[in-house]
Amino acid sequence: MSVSFSDCFSDLLCCEDSGTIFSDGDLPECSSDLESPINIEESIAGFIEDERNYVPGIDYIERFHSQSLDSSAREESIAWILKVQSYYGFQPLTAYLSVNYFDRFLYSRRLPHTNGWPLQLLSVTCLSLAAKMEEPLVPSLLDLQVGGAKYIFEPRTIRRMEFLVLGVLDWRLRSITPFTFMGFFAYKLDPTGTYTGFLISRATGIILSTIQEASFLEYWPSCIAAAAILSAANDIPNFSFVNAGHAELWCDGLSREKIIGCYRLIQADHNGRRKPPKVLPQLRVMTQARIGSSDSSSSSSTSSYKRRKLNSTSWVDDDKGSSD
Repeated sequence: MSVSFSDCFSDLLCCEDSGTIFSDGDLPECSSDLESPINIEESIAGFIEDERNYVPGIDYIERFHSQSLDSSAREESIAWILKVQSYYGFQPLTAYLSVNYFDRFLYSRRLPHTNGWPLQLLSVTCLSLAAKMEEPLVPSLLDLQVGGAKYIFEPRTIRRMEFLVLGVLDWRLRSITPFTFMGFFAYKLDPTGTYTGFLISRATGIILSTIQEASFLEYWPSCIAAAAILSAANDIPNFSFVNAGHAELWCDGLSREKIIGCYRLIQADHNGRRKPPKVLPQLRVMTQARIGSSDSSSSSSTSSYKRRKLNSTSWVDDDKGSSD
């Protein structure tokens, strides 16, 4: 069963006015109403100036270097998000937003454990929120938990976690992402529009193929978009002359050094470090995780994973301040 954006938020928001989600502090729409190239460039420059508000702090990546956060656990969580995105045919932006919420939450709040079921609950929650933001049809919270999920969470548990994530993110879900800049940068590289579709498609694939790598957390969305477009241009002989120096001139606020660093990291990643995630068959939920139940496990006929009932998610309730 699929549910609409409004249906999902009616459950999530209770009596709150959904219009408050998109208050004065939210992002303006990129629309055809922009009357001139000057206005468009000013809008893009504004996004570049504001993007710092939609990424984790600069010391976030250091936590992975110091191993206070587990980079392999993060990779596993994002790999699951990408599997579900591929399985349901979600937009690339949905997957990217999920990871953006995931990283912003982890930067601001510590989970009880650095891996295991808390990270999976966070992954499911972030994907659910992103899907409600971007997808016209959203699977139920149970159906969303496919792709080899080790734990199955009750919808009410996920909804509680949604409130916690929304609070930590200050309800700022319409994040600035590389896709905010992709079309503009592609146009700057190819004003005729001859290769624009290819550039955007190729750059999108590059971004999704590198999103698991924690090293990319050093670079902000505009830089990632510029480096991805440059990498995509490598496949077009007409653009063999293009380099980071050209990209720096696409808009005010871009850093040549950062673009070069991100571009080189993309090339290193492209040269064989990572394979695209496999899409696993859908798993039927046989047992739901139940708050406060005793330890037990069962398995479905379609999966070798055990469905583990969780003893406690009290840390979610403690932050929420109430329970169902």
